[in-house]
Amino acid sequence: MAGIAFGRFDDSFSIATLKAYVAEFISTLLFVFAGVGSAIAYAKVTSDAALDPSGLVAIAICHGLALFVAVAIGANISGGHVNPAVTFGLAVGGQITILTGIFYWIAQLAGSIAACYLLKVVTGGLAVPIHGVAAGVGAIQGVVFEIIITFALVYTVYATAADPKKGSLGTIAPIAIGFIVGANILAAGPFSGGSMNPARSFGPAVASGDFSGHWIYWVGPLIGGGLAGIIYPNVFMQHEHIPLTNQY
Repeated sequence: MAGIAFGRFDDSFSIATLKAYVAEFISTLLFVFAGVGSAIAYAKVTSDAALDPSGLVAIAICHGLALFVAVAIGANISGGHVNPAVTFGLAVGGQITILTGIFYWIAQLAGSIAACYLLKVVTGGLAVPIHGVAAGVGAIQGVVFEIIITFALVYTVYATAADPKKGSLGTIAPIAIGFIVGANILAAGPFSGGSMNPARSFGPAVASGDFSGHWIYWVGPLIGGGLAGIIYPNVFMQHEHIPLTNQY
């Protein structure tokens, strides 16, 4: 069974882990800037804030590409989590300590907030869109959507990046992770918003001052990520593993 480890303060404040926190901040900032920026840009060029089919496809592609890059540039430093739900799922599976994971969360949330305020400045104060469930979709339905799609994301992270048996598959991990996020946004965007990432939802909520239904984008992703962190390591990673502070 994979074990959860709290960790030690000296490990969580080593030079390597401090660099990892900076890497998570930068990767999350770049991802959120591109992802949220794509939504703002689409609304501007169409003069319509409503999401239509072409907007959904454009935003899904942008998020997928941006996450591919964000994961790739952080992979050798922090593991390229770029998402509190991914960090949580990896902590549940014993791949990162709880203590270091908390600092990952802080870095990720700070990166998202910085990205959204930068967008407000460089767009001349245009509104930063927040995640929200669609009309006719209840909060519980939104949570279930987010559980399923975040499970798919974190399961993909385990299969392509965290599993010691991955071999050469690890070289395409950022692409696979970007692809599953893009695909999930296409499937869930019109219903739950397709977040899968509490940091991606948190920055816009802070910048806009609107936390309506924000809890959905913590509860759903954390449950989904946690389930993947329980299932994949305990079913498919049959080996003794010592949790590290900075790896998939």
